[in-house]
Amino acid sequence: MIVTLAMLPGCMKEMAEGTVSRFRGPDPAPPASAARAQPAVTRPSEASEIIHALQLRPSAIEPGTPYARVADAVIASDARVAEAELRVAQLRAEAAAKNWMPRFGPRVSLESLGAFVAELVINQVLFDNGRRVAERDLAKANVEIAAVALVEDGNRRVGDALSLYLTAQQNRDLAAHLRGALQEMGHFEWVILERVKGGVSDMSDLNVVRQKLASMRARTGEAQEAAAVALAELDAMSARPLAELSGIGGLRDPGAGEALGVLRARAERERTIAEAKIARAGHLPGLAATGALGRDGRVTGGLELTTDSLFSLGTMAEFEAIEATRVSADRRVGEAREVAARQIQSQRIQRDAYRRQGQEAAVLTAQAGTNLDLFRAQYEGGQRQVMDVVGVYEIYATALEAEIDLRYKAARAALELARLQGALAEGARL
Repeated sequence: MIVTLAMLPGCMKEMAEGTVSRFRGPDPAPPASAARAQPAVTRPSEASEIIHALQLRPSAIEPGTPYARVADAVIASDARVAEAELRVAQLRAEAAAKNWMPRFGPRVSLESLGAFVAELVINQVLFDNGRRVAERDLAKANVEIAAVALVEDGNRRVGDALSLYLTAQQNRDLAAHLRGALQEMGHFEWVILERVKGGVSDMSDLNVVRQKLASMRARTGEAQEAAAVALAELDAMSARPLAELSGIGGLRDPGAGEALGVLRARAERERTIAEAKIARAGHLPGLAATGALGRDGRVTGGLELTTDSLFSLGTMAEFEAIEATRVSADRRVGEAREVAARQIQSQRIQRDAYRRQGQEAAVLTAQAGTNLDLFRAQYEGGQRQVMDVVGVYEIYATALEAEIDLRYKAARAALELARLQGALAEGARL
């Protein structure tokens, strides 16, 4: 009896809904052409559409740019917690893939007279309303969710690192601009000081210029400190120092792939549906074959009906609730797709707006520079006062500072857009 039960899995085949047919013979062999068309080894990407989409996910970061070097450094030093969780999910899926096989083990009981009875029991499910298949689908969905979490973690890590890099680079540029402004304003201070000594200018003009110098020095120190803090955080999360990097990297269009939030919603839908199937099968009767071998060599066995839950007046309502979970899961996918599309479109418009504003700021900076050159020429010709030149230079410095700010706002908007698209880390590398 036990040998017969052990051979049952080889004589079974899964049906469309996951039920198990009994004592079915082997299928006819496929044609030779069909056998040659199938690969010898089935890759994981062929078994899951979501994992296949994650593996083929490109990166928006241009290779060879500072962005690429930052991304490589932080990915190399990642603790890979999400990867460990994915490995756990894969092992559980591997275990669930064999849930159709018979289960056996010892059974020890105490009889009424105080004697122990030990038996070797084997159990094989013949009909389970699709429960075993749903358990395998649930394990597969958990693997997909863990894979999405791995890619999300990689994108989040690269996004954080690039944000720190942009903060450091922006404050570097601002500090360099302020150092140049300090030199220019220091020259104006010297000119006004000499004019005060000669009795040509008033002391109030010198005080105004010195106040502007003190403000510039304070802002220069703040920018340098902010850059140092950002670089320190970046070095802490990277595998090698990145202080020598400079410049803004390029980001390309990653394509029209689905957002990671949509892929997560799809994987969670598969998990919800699998859980609903398991819950439904638990309310329906199944059929299993059992056998036992006692210490005396006697073999017993038979068929038994199995069920996890008994019927009650609320069983039909539970069935309806289980079916409603499928509709709810489908709607969550649609909602995730809508939210992702709205966020991506809004971020794309904001990026384009910052780029346009940056171009306009560059034009205003050029105009301010032209006015500054004109005022300097007029000052040297005796037509302007030195404070007039100081005021025009201050306008030029403010315009240049606004141009720097808008340039990095556009870079941050482009970085956020790539993060929303899940395109900051290449899927195959994760």
